[in-house]
Amino acid sequence: MKKSEEFQKQIQDLFKSEMLAVLATQRNGQPYASLVAFWSTDDLKHLYFVTPKTTRKFDNIRSESRVALLMDNSTNQDADFHRSIAVTAVGHARELMEPDRAEVLLHYLAKHPHLEDFARSPTAALVDVRVRTYYMVSNFQQVRELHFN
Repeated sequence: MKKSEEFQKQIQDLFKSEMLAVLATQRNGQPYASLVAFWSTDDLKHLYFVTPKTTRKFDNIRSESRVALLMDNSTNQDADFHRSIAVTAVGHARELMEPDRAEVLLHYLAKHPHLEDFARSPTAALVDVRVRTYYMVSNFQQVRELHFN
């Protein structure tokens, strides 16, 4: 397996094991962070989450589409400094509309079945983050990057 394939597999494995991500948005130069339940496509080019349309994060995305999401496997132990990995995805977010919404929502709910009522609410937006770059930090300071065109 090539190093780039191994790197992508590490990210895929992390995304399969973790349910939540920290979403960073901004508006008028003010950053804002939120916890979201996410799902990723196998090719890693898209991350999805659901949020009510009345939230600050959704309002921020409509104002400024550039976002970042942070996923990690830390366990709040001393060993995390050398064993855990953190992945930051940087990209552009937009609300996903029909007809694509229905199919993506099925995949999202396969990972998060407990969120079905929330995700299917008419006031909920399914947000598609088109990832441009991943940054992975491991061993406390080793950084690797994966870029998409």
